[in-house]
Amino acid sequence: MTGEYRTEKDSLGEVRVPRDALYGAQTQRAVENFPISGQRLGRHFIEALGLVKASAARANKELGHLEGSVAEAIARAADEVREGRWDDEFVVDVYQTGSGTSTNMNANEVIASRARALLDGSGEVHPNDHVNFGQSSNDVIPTAMHVSARLTLERELLPALAELHEALEDKAQEFDGVLKSGRTHLMDATPVRLGQEFGGYARQVERGMQRVRGGSDELAELALGGTATGTGINTDPAFPELAIRLLSEETDLRFREAENHFEAQGAQDAMVSASGVLNVVAGSLMKIADDIRWLASGPTSGLYEISLPAVQPGSSIMPGKVNPVLSEALMMVSARVSGNHATMTVAGGRGNFELNVMLPLMAHTFLESALLLANGSRTFTERCLRGIGANEERCRELLERNPSIATALNLRIGYDRASEVAKAAASTGRSVREVLLEEGLLAESEIDDALDVRSMTERGFPGREG
Repeated sequence: MTGEYRTEKDSLGEVRVPRDALYGAQTQRAVENFPISGQRLGRHFIEALGLVKASAARANKELGHLEGSVAEAIARAADEVREGRWDDEFVVDVYQTGSGTSTNMNANEVIASRARALLDGSGEVHPNDHVNFGQSSNDVIPTAMHVSARLTLERELLPALAELHEALEDKAQEFDGVLKSGRTHLMDATPVRLGQEFGGYARQVERGMQRVRGGSDELAELALGGTATGTGINTDPAFPELAIRLLSEETDLRFREAENHFEAQGAQDAMVSASGVLNVVAGSLMKIADDIRWLASGPTSGLYEISLPAVQPGSSIMPGKVNPVLSEALMMVSARVSGNHATMTVAGGRGNFELNVMLPLMAHTFLESALLLANGSRTFTERCLRGIGANEERCRELLERNPSIATALNLRIGYDRASEVAKAAASTGRSVREVLLEEGLLAESEIDDALDVRSMTERGFPGREG
């Protein structure tokens, strides 16, 4: 060992490794071979790797394949990886070998180094022979993908969507009495209540949560136990069930062994499917954020039916301008997630024979999407949604000028005559009420019944009982 480096050996020969690094030769080769993006697999994936390695070590101890003190040292070191103590030691680029072998070996080497330190020289720990016993990169990385994906969905995304859903439900109730113009094709349509619009948004998010739970359940199948090609060579037949049970206990999530290991390793359909769920949620959030942006447009030349909280100045040149910045941020999140789903779809199709070879990219992309949606939803809820107010006078002003309320006249004067009334109101700037009165089409008492706007926002015949 000289200077800032030490020399290590692997099957290809000698490698210079940073002196104080916990990782070894194979990780260093990957650092040198893949200087591509500077992006590394993130905290949630490293946590999952630690969970898998700790569960594997404890299972192999129970099955008698690892000596007790060695197995416990490996498990303790893996727990440290899980907790984030050694994140700086995970140095391999996302764009690497498609199986994620470099990242698996990064974990094996770091855990072996720490286990040796924990044993204080009283036992040898080899990254392949001990830390990776009964495993292969080809089943460990898909397993860590599913574990990290589920943990992120359950701990990050679902709670954030629950907060968003609750806030939208609160607004739906708060705004239930606010009557306003409905709009279809961006054009005036029959009246709605502002609360009904927000209730629709709440239902979108609720359905999104249901879909996320379904996607999470599909990810509960784990590839662990398939080793290199799905056959399970070099692992105890009892290993996967035991290791997965330990993993389930540690995470409080139910995982199960894959029904078919060739499917679990040769394909990544469950990840693509769950990504599709994220894409649907992104579409919902795009619609909600964009609607809210439009509803707040103005204040003098837009809709301005709602007011958004002012969180920062909107212009470097226009004094007093406030923009819908939280809507814009959430819309950009949605756009990114949709783009990521295209990546997931392409990558999922690269399951050549017994192994998908775009695993690190899929892990990185999925977790980015899930975390973006979680953080974007939470920020939008806290800094925008809860502070939205209704501009009731503006809603009333636009509604009174809306010619589409003539729809309520169809059953009284017929579609053709109601159409003439609507056109006359739109072309002259008069209200539908004014046109009806001036043309003597209905008595004033009938007009009051027919143009009862609240009744127009509910199923039935406006102005009629029953």
